[in-house]
Formats: sequence, structure tokens, C-alpha cells
Amino acid sequence: MTSHAPAQCCTIGVKHEGTPTGKMETVEETETYIARPSSPHPSVAILIIPDVIGHRFENAQLIADQFAANGYLTYMPDVFFGDPIALNRPGDFDFPGWIKNHGVDRTEPLIKKFVKHLRETVGAKRVGAVGYCFGGKYVVRELAAKGVDVGYTAHPSFVDAEELKGIKGPLSIAAAETDSIFPPEKRHESEAILKEVGQPYQMNLYSGVEHGFAVRGDMKKKEVKFGKEQAFYQAVQWFDTYLKE
Repeated sequence: MTSHAPAQCCTIGVKHEGTPTGKMETVEETETYIARPSSPHPSVAILIIPDVIGHRFENAQLIADQFAANGYLTYMPDVFFGDPIALNRPGDFDFPGWIKNHGVDRTEPLIKKFVKHLRETVGAKRVGAVGYCFGGKYVVRELAAKGVDVGYTAHPSFVDAEELKGIKGPLSIAAAETDSIFPPEKRHESEAILKEVGQPYQMNLYSGVEHGFAVRGDMKKKEVKFGKEQAFYQAVQWFDTYLKE
């Protein structure tokens, strides 16, 4: 495994300031946050697979809006079927039990349905996937299955080595200096695998930040604000280079 399973750090964080501007719509019988750009890149779309806080988390919605502001039609579905985890959950929450109810067998079919929707119904010729924590695994799996063309993930969890070895498209990773789920040994293992795979890759390590910084970091802290913003720019530059035709 190139990253460990999700843990308590996946649910701790700070709500960011701002008012989301996208819309909540029903797509494929699933509540979905959609951010539409005023000047969209033609035939391109992004699918965000959120962390365990889910698609209704305003921080995640603000990120979707930012992708739209950079020209990308962005969809973020409810991949947890109405069962996300609350930010800063109680200490006695049964996290392992929750994870069992949201495994690959339940989550992946929905993601594949949305990739198909973006291609066949929306008309996107190229699709990029963004995954935060929990979502990182599915970015990798969709790159391996050629479901999406380009991937980006921040502080990924639950990614198996064999999954990473199978990617067939460019992958960018934003990593936190302090991360028990994606620690140094797992980063190094991932680097070795990516080098052997031969696809374009990028891995940026941000100092002074912890797991979750790209979505739930405390923006009052200078290092976290810098890391969060740079991790987003990293994603946009990656898609500008490898997703747009």
C-alpha cells in the first residue's frame, strides 16, 4: 500500500471563509455540486471526489468554484449517499465501521457513472479527476482504468501499490510534511513506483502542514495558507498542461 487507510486526522479541520457560487443539482439520481465557468475550456471537465466531509462541505465547494473560475466545468457528487462525516466529529465515532460501509464496491460504480455522464451527456472529450484524502484512491483507480485522462490528489489515503502501478495517465500529488496516512516511507515508495510506470508525474511536499491541509487547513497560519493555495495552483497548472487540448 502506498498510503495508509483513512484515520481521525481525515475529519479534523477549519471551515474556510467565502460563499459558494455553484449550484446543487440532481445528476444520475445523485445530489451534485456543479460549478460552471463563465468562459469554459471546450470539451473539458473535472470530477472532484471529496474527502469524507463530503460534497456539502463549503470548503470543498469553494475549491470547485475556483476550478470553474479557471475555466473548468466542475462536478462534485455525493459519493457517500447522504452519509458523510461531520467536520471535527466526536471522538467516539465509529470510523472503521463507517469506512466498511463506503468501500470500493459501493463507491466506485457511482464514480464510473459520473465519468460516463461527463463524457456522454455533458460531451467532455477529456476528463480530469481531483481527489482529496478518501478521493485519492479513486483518482488512481480511474487513471488505471482509463476512465479519466489526468489526475490530481492531495494527501491521498488507502491507495494500494498495485493500483498506483496501473495508472495510464499523468498524476500530480500534493503531500503534507506531517501525515501519518501518507508518511515519508509511503511517499518514497510512491515516487519509485511512479518513476517505473513512466507516466508524467509530480509530487510536491509542503512544509508546516498536516494531512487535510488542502481542504481543511487553518488559513490563519501562514504556512498552511501558503500550502493550501499552492496546492490548488499545482492542480490548475497540471490540468492546464495535461488536460486541455
